[in-house]
Amino acid sequence: MKKHFAWTMTAVIALSFSALPGYGQTSKDVLNKMIEAQGGRKYLETIKDSTMSGTMELTQMGMSGTLTMYLKEHNKMRMDMEFAGMVITQAYDGQKGWVTNPQTGATEEMPEVQAKAIARQALGNGALLNPEKLGITYTLKPKASLENKEYIVLEQTMADGHKSIMYVDPATYLTYKVETTGVNQAGAEAKVESYQSDYRKVGPALVAHSIRIVQDGAEFAKMVITKITYNAALDDSLFAIGK
Repeated sequence: MKKHFAWTMTAVIALSFSALPGYGQTSKDVLNKMIEAQGGRKYLETIKDSTMSGTMELTQMGMSGTLTMYLKEHNKMRMDMEFAGMVITQAYDGQKGWVTNPQTGATEEMPEVQAKAIARQALGNGALLNPEKLGITYTLKPKASLENKEYIVLEQTMADGHKSIMYVDPATYLTYKVETTGVNQAGAEAKVESYQSDYRKVGPALVAHSIRIVQDGAEFAKMVITKITYNAALDDSLFAIGK
């Protein structure tokens, strides 16, 4: 169970961290407005790496702890989590994913499904800024209403075929919800919804500091980001297996 829990966190978290718009608006128009809302293309392109730290509560398990995520554009990611003395590290080094086994402390490669999930998250801002280069497409979908409010809906299709639905606030062009599929604690496919709120300025960028994750209709986790640092010159060795 603990091993499945470790792998599950990759697909669930490394998530992370829509009404049909006015006549004539395209998916590219929406993406450009999202980029502008988050700080603008010029600034976002200067971000080469990010470090985010905060707290995390695993609602269903009654556990709370700390979380630190490292992202190096556009293909490296690492997450360090600690719950009740149990330390779990997950990472993608640009070619393969790895995780520490909380039962033994040993480092092992991730199963393919989880490795693909963290690899997608490791794309970082590139998924928004340069989707064509990464084989990512966005399709504008009909409007959707959530909690009596209409949202812009974008379907994101990754190069490997994985799909996510993004619900974008038409007033701010900030993402409110992302709906996709992940892996649950038993290793089975699960519906995963990520709700993003409490957007705050970090330099020119606007970033969600509160994230709520729902898995198969039940709240799975809540995260609060307390610190974000950009361009700390993260070394590739940080993401190497066993580091």
